[in-house]
Amino acid sequence: MDYVNCELCPRRCGVDRSRGELGFCRCPDTALVAKAMVHKWEEPVLAGPGGSGAVFFGGCTLGCRFCQNAAISGGPVGRAMDSEALRALFEDLIAQGAENLDLVTPTQFLPTIVPALRPRLPVPVVYNCGGYESERTVRQLDGLVDIYLPDLKYADNGLARTLSGAGDYFETAAAAIREMVRQTGPVRWSGEKITRGVVIRHLILPGFVDNSLGVLDWIGANFAPGEVLVSLMRQYTPMGNLPAPLDRRVTDREYDAVLSWMYLNRLEGFTQEAEAADSGFIPEF
Repeated sequence: MDYVNCELCPRRCGVDRSRGELGFCRCPDTALVAKAMVHKWEEPVLAGPGGSGAVFFGGCTLGCRFCQNAAISGGPVGRAMDSEALRALFEDLIAQGAENLDLVTPTQFLPTIVPALRPRLPVPVVYNCGGYESERTVRQLDGLVDIYLPDLKYADNGLARTLSGAGDYFETAAAAIREMVRQTGPVRWSGEKITRGVVIRHLILPGFVDNSLGVLDWIGANFAPGEVLVSLMRQYTPMGNLPAPLDRRVTDREYDAVLSWMYLNRLEGFTQEAEAADSGFIPEF
């Protein structure tokens, strides 16, 4: 796992980032930390009362048109940090009371991040990603990640191509999530907190209920009840000048339809109230 002939993500750009060449993510060969904070707004079963030690990395391998973190995801943004500096940052967040280490959009910087995870930290490591991951790269994280927190944004590859430039999103994310579950096994609990497992996030998009139903159908068909958890997210907030229907929030009718489908698929997990669709919940970068 390195920055030479980079194939860390499914784009497989093949550029030599160690020589300054830039691929889809436009990121250099060292980690860029856009923000680090004790974050209280992750799912309560992850964060607990102490919060998550969230480390937001600059850049992204998707580039979704509706991204709420567009201020940092659209390019190489943040403070350059080597593995030693990252390790010190992780330990500082834990010293502040963080109950896990939450790596947000880390894939493009894994060659720098992985050494910083050794030796193992005293709290669970959470891999918080967009789901568009290389199965090969995920396999190399075996033993380093306790909780995977991938999105499963699309069952509709046409929609994925239009909104995220990833026409192979569904089959790629599905393979990566299967590998994540293979590594962690079923969700494990300690009291009211998760210590190991996979939580699949799905953001409902306004006007695209059928896409959400397809996502839930796949999860229900591939995993036993309780084997993974689903975080059904209603927090879509219009960002920028997007065309209809992406220029509005999710309606009650849309949300209720998707929520009912989640229960029909016997999926366990978490839901959000309408108040979650508020730009006030987006961290200031």
